Amino acid sequence: MHRRPLILAVTLLAAILAPRAGAAAAEKAPTVVGQYIDLQPVALPIVINGQLVNYVFVYVRINLSSGADVTKLRDKEPFFRDALVRESHRTPFIVPGDWQKIDEARLDATLMRDAPAIVGAGAVSSVVVTSQAPQRPVMPPRPAAPARR
Repeated sequence: MHRRPLILAVTLLAAILAPRAGAAAAEKAPTVVGQYIDLQPVALPIVINGQLVNYVFVYVRINLSSGADVTKLRDKEPFFRDALVRESHRTPFIVPGDWQKIDEARLDATLMRDAPAIVGAGAVSSVVVTSQAPQRPVMPPRPAAPARR
C-alpha cells in the first residue's frame, strides 16, 4: 500500500543526486586535447599537360609544437585548406607516372612554408599526410611504341 510514496521518493532522490554526480565526474576528468589539427578532406587536382585527369582526396594532420594554443589554432583550419588548394592549383602535387597519388614531400614542404603566415612562427612542428584516395582509378597512358623503319 505504501509502495507509491516510496517509489516516488526514490525517484526524486535519484533525480536530485544524478546531476551532482555527473558534475563531479566531469570536474575530475579533464578533457585531453591533442596537439594537432586535422584538416577536412581536400580534393587536389592531378593535371597532366594542362588537362585535368583526376582528383586525389587527401587527409592531412598538422602537428603543433608543445607550447601552441590548440583551441585557438584549430580555428585556422580553413586557412590551411585554402593555402593547400591554392598551391595545388598553381602547381599540382603530381607524382610522375602515377595519376592516383600526390607528392607527399612537396605537400608537406608547402604547408610548412605557409604555416608561419597562417598561425605564426614556431607553432607547427610537422605536417603528415594521413591518407590519400583517388576519385577514380586512372592508369597513365602506355609509352609510345618505338617507330619502325
